[in-house]
This record gives sequence, structure tokens and C-alpha cells, in this order.
Amino acid sequence: MTAGINTIIYPVKDLARAKALFGALLGTEPYADEPYYVGYKDAGQDVGLDPNGHAKGMTGPVPYWHVADIRASYAALLEAGAESLQDVHDVGGGRLIASVKDADGNLVGMLQDPTG
Repeated sequence: MTAGINTIIYPVKDLARAKALFGALLGTEPYADEPYYVGYKDAGQDVGLDPNGHAKGMTGPVPYWHVADIRASYAALLEAGAESLQDVHDVGGGRLIASVKDADGNLVGMLQDPTG
């Protein structure tokens, strides 16, 4: 079960240029502005810029499905034939992410926010 795609992460090579572009597009300042990640919130969407994304195997923007149980979702996708790209891991504050590649090479991300 998912809550839909509420997050998309773009791998970027030049963080400053990407920040200028997305700042102009979204008309807002980032809520997170770190050398390793810049994040914007707009119209219920979380838009992230990852300067290390290409090194992690990201070949383009990755949509992240918000799921209730990331470990179960990850295991189900692997069982269905997906290839692991990033195992489940905490990116801070209890937020868990993982990503897989489908048979066509498309990247699928999953995100679980902490409960509590």
C-alpha cells in the first residue's frame, strides 16, 4: 500500500546551477540546503537535488513512492524481479529510503517516514 508519489529526487552535477533553476521554477527557497542535499516543498511535493545521485546509480529523476512498510515493499519488488539499487537505509530523522531498478532499467524509489 502506498500514499502515492510525493517525492522526486534529481541527480545533479552542479548544485548551485540546479538550485537557481529549481528556485526559479518553484518560486521558493529550499527548506533544506546542505552540500549533500537541497530540498524544496511545493504543492504537496518534495523536490530534492542530490549532487551525489549519479554516483549512486541515478540516471535521471527518481520518483519515490511513500509506503507504510518499506522493508516489505522492497522485498516484494525484489521478489517480483527488480534489481536492488539502494538497500533500505536511514537518511536522517528516521526517514527510510530504498530504490530498485525494474526490468526496463527504470528506477523506482520508496520512502517511509518515521511513525510516532
